Amino acid sequence: MRAAVIADTHMPRGGRRLPQACLDHLYGADVVLHAGDVTGAAFLDELERLGRPVHAVYGNADEAAVRDRLPERLVLELEASRIGLVHDPGPIRGREDRLTDWFPTCDAVVFGHTHSPQAVRHRRVWLLNPGSPTERRRSPVRSMLLLELGADGVRPELIELPP
Repeated sequence: MRAAVIADTHMPRGGRRLPQACLDHLYGADVVLHAGDVTGAAFLDELERLGRPVHAVYGNADEAAVRDRLPERLVLELEASRIGLVHDPGPIRGREDRLTDWFPTCDAVVFGHTHSPQAVRHRRVWLLNPGSPTERRRSPVRSMLLLELGADGVRPELIELPP
């Protein structure tokens, strides 16, 4: 199973759109994960119209209509793996321990908020931040993640998106 992972899309906003490379990966995935700051319910509807299951959590910048539809935290069972989703990982100090404590039974924890891509292991758990496909902020690139999920666990791949 292939999961396309995005976060911090902050859409709709003006004429902002997902980069074509990001859309290609979303269409090529079996499932889409969004780690918060979708921002508008119209964009959440747009993601669902891709025809792939969409699993998402709300973020701090999401409008009330999005918050009403999505949980703050979520645990998914995909193939043989358990994936935790949350938007805000809290302060950088103690972040790795905090995330693994919040999701003690998960093989990977996906988070957003920082706009900084990350794929690291901590206590045998993948800590994954896709960055943002639309708003890089301090990150050098716009980005997303692909996850290959199977009997051998979680295999993440950070994807740099063209400017």
